[in-house]
Amino acid sequence: MIIQKYQTSLDSNDILLKLRDQKYLMFLDSSKFHKKFGRYSILVCNPIHVLKSKNKEIFWDDNLLECEDPFEVLQEKLDLFKQIYKSDLPFIGGFVGFFGYDLKAFIEKLPAKAEDDIKMPDLFLGLYPGGLVIDHLEKVVYLTDADIDHRGNERIEAYKSILESKKSVHKIQYEYSKGPVTSNFTKDDYLIGIQKVKDYIRSGDIYQANFTQRFSCPIQGHPFDLYQELRKNNPAPFSSYIDFGTGHICSSSPERFIEVRNGIIQTRPIKGTMPRYKDPVKDEESKNMLINSKKDQSELLMIVDLERNDLSKIAQTGTVKVPELFKLESYETVHHLVATVEANIDPSYSVTDLIKATFPGGSITGTPKIRAMEVIDELEPTARALYTGSIGYIDFNQNLDLNIVIRTFICKDNQAYFQAGGGIVWDSSLEAEYQESLDKAIALKNTLIGDKL
Repeated sequence: MIIQKYQTSLDSNDILLKLRDQKYLMFLDSSKFHKKFGRYSILVCNPIHVLKSKNKEIFWDDNLLECEDPFEVLQEKLDLFKQIYKSDLPFIGGFVGFFGYDLKAFIEKLPAKAEDDIKMPDLFLGLYPGGLVIDHLEKVVYLTDADIDHRGNERIEAYKSILESKKSVHKIQYEYSKGPVTSNFTKDDYLIGIQKVKDYIRSGDIYQANFTQRFSCPIQGHPFDLYQELRKNNPAPFSSYIDFGTGHICSSSPERFIEVRNGIIQTRPIKGTMPRYKDPVKDEESKNMLINSKKDQSELLMIVDLERNDLSKIAQTGTVKVPELFKLESYETVHHLVATVEANIDPSYSVTDLIKATFPGGSITGTPKIRAMEVIDELEPTARALYTGSIGYIDFNQNLDLNIVIRTFICKDNQAYFQAGGGIVWDSSLEAEYQESLDKAIALKNTLIGDKL
């Protein structure tokens, strides 16, 4: 294992700009600094292997594998490259990439009626022996490598060469799309969908379901430029930029799915959203409405109970706890209510057992989770692809940190796709829920087409 402290005047975005042309560049970007949740950013490129899957076809590099279960293959590779080491840094090397929402089909028997029109991988993970870890608190950059093939020093020198090159770090100006931004729902159809969710709640099928609409728009220029604009307009602690070869991901997610470290698993569901305002008085009123909203509190409580149940599947008996509940967190365009659920992991479970026990996150599916996902598939006309899946890493030590993919552009074939919605409960107002979906989408819409708040 190699860790080198690297002295540089470059900030995290300068470093990203230096590396922007490298193959399968992935940036796990804590663009909204938070001492606890956004201290580190991780930047990797040029993986030595790539694992990707679509439906039941799984590829290791360019080789089609006989196994049809991507979780089984992932665990096999994790075990093959496992190392035991101690470090205060969150990442030395490992798998970095994404888990698409539609991997749910390998966890539960679920329908697949929605149209898969984006056609991106369900899973895409690069195996990166090392990378750059940027400590925003201490303002230090570390070059790391697990040295799994005794070429670690060579890779670290290659990183240094790129960082010390004279390549410009000029900030690229995003070329705004001329639009139009369109939805996969008309307003009337979206309201009908909300009512159908409420009908399922009334009939006792579910207590809550996350219902969303998808927006799309032609994109001008390179998605890298779009990400520059997004991280400026809507910084968030679980942001990311990913080049997966046939497309790009530009994410400004505020939500952690699961973190595993030293035998403890944590999830941080978000439920409850109110818009932000430039007027401080109006913004404070919006904040207080959210804090005192019984509807949003009950919605978050339902998801916390779901997450406690998910974690109990892989936890040591009696260790599931909720250290934070109804915590207010404010972002560039919205306020959120957030909770934290933690547990000690039963050591008999593997990394993929942990993921399968909790994936997809309850905050973006509903409760009961399986029936809520069936309702989502029935009512949303297009497959979610990556949206409400997860982006992050699993290191060689088999610790991990994964986000919930919200506030995210999927850029493919000269189109940008993004999605927004909310949790529907019995006392949801149709118009209010529709407006909430627009409030959550506004930061991304403004980033695409340049509209001002």
